[in-house]
Amino acid sequence: MNRTRRLERLTASDRFLLLWDDLGWATDIGALAVVDGAGLLDSGGRVRIESVRRWLEPRLHSLPHVRQLLYRPRWRLGWPLWVDAPSLNLADHVRVHPVDPPGDQSRLLQACAELASRRLDPARPMWEVWLLPGLPQGRVGLFLRMHHTMADGMAAVAAFGALLDSSADAPTPVSPSWTPTPMPTASELLRDNLGRQAHQLSRALIGLAHASDTLHRTRRAWPAWRELLAEQRAPRTSLNRPVGADRRLAILRSRLETITQIAHAHTAKVNDVVLAAVAGGLRELLSGRGEPVDRLTLRAVVPVSLHREQRVQEGSGNQDGWMVVPLPLGEPDAVRRLDLIKLQTAARKRHAHPQTGSGISGSILLQRAFLHGFARQRFINIPVTNIPGPTVPLYLSGAQLLELFPVVSLMGNLALAVAVFSYNGQLNLTAIADQNACPDVEVFIHGVNTALNDLARSMSAP
Repeated sequence: MNRTRRLERLTASDRFLLLWDDLGWATDIGALAVVDGAGLLDSGGRVRIESVRRWLEPRLHSLPHVRQLLYRPRWRLGWPLWVDAPSLNLADHVRVHPVDPPGDQSRLLQACAELASRRLDPARPMWEVWLLPGLPQGRVGLFLRMHHTMADGMAAVAAFGALLDSSADAPTPVSPSWTPTPMPTASELLRDNLGRQAHQLSRALIGLAHASDTLHRTRRAWPAWRELLAEQRAPRTSLNRPVGADRRLAILRSRLETITQIAHAHTAKVNDVVLAAVAGGLRELLSGRGEPVDRLTLRAVVPVSLHREQRVQEGSGNQDGWMVVPLPLGEPDAVRRLDLIKLQTAARKRHAHPQTGSGISGSILLQRAFLHGFARQRFINIPVTNIPGPTVPLYLSGAQLLELFPVVSLMGNLALAVAVFSYNGQLNLTAIADQNACPDVEVFIHGVNTALNDLARSMSAP
């Protein structure tokens, strides 16, 4: 055994996500697709599941974590790390879950919500591919999910893209043979942990020697922390209740070209349009519940990718920062809401965006303390994620993915999350809600759609 091998520990950001599991909050991200099932189904309408597994197997080699487990060493042996699974049985990861008749959109979303509510098994590599037959016109649902520690949104897009093809007749990749690396011994873990602690101490001493640089970085990051911690507290709403295990999904289809045209017409960004539409949906949802919205401003946390210019690698893990954006629900006019939001995002984008692994995430004690109080937090009301996806069609075993919708997890007292994903000219939105706190999530979707229609009409107004 190579006694000097480099062990892949979780980053502070990934370890923070892993703690969600300890508090009972599912920590996975994924996507729901509708696939042309002509080549996936046999004459009886059953999925050719063994064929799909054979097609996927040679595509796994570019994704290191799909063959790995998250191992948590005992005390003194360091942070959790990735280790190779002794074996990988695709029958445990690529499975079939038929959609109940009549197989309409409602039943498809119900099936996806049920699967999303199940915890990933930490005894196996934490990812799944579900085929969901039973849709009209011979179509098949496809639900992909992975533990959030494997990737952030951008890296997950790259990971899912590596499992799929960009053409129906793409050649089968050559898969190198795979032999699992043995589990590190306790002495290797201890030696690695001591080396990392020495490195951290060295970095701390260097930071003290260059105190001016450390102070400069702190000053650059402070505006973002002030947005989260020192601005006005998040208002109390019926959407901010401790979340349970059951989920409810709702989706909205739109065209990226239309949203881009709206953004250009108002000198805004695509994400500004998304946030303005989300504000419209929240206004309709809360007013429909009889809650006052006339002077209400909610606080949305918006992930900001820190991958920067380098190519996003499939195994590059979580490199997300965050930005807090006020959503002026009290403004009834959709165009005026967009104007207010674009001014806020433009100002806040000039600030440095701390990575999730900074600040509290650098200390396990602070992480735990923060998360234990997160079910009662008053910093944010809703997370809104917008991820750019592939601009060309993707294929699974020769079958084209016709539509693609993101699926994210809930935590704390954030009972509604919004995720937006662009794919092949589409810009699709998924609302992920706690079943008990938000059984009326379709009202939110209706409000988002109304706001988008109002913004689209504003482009032709005199």
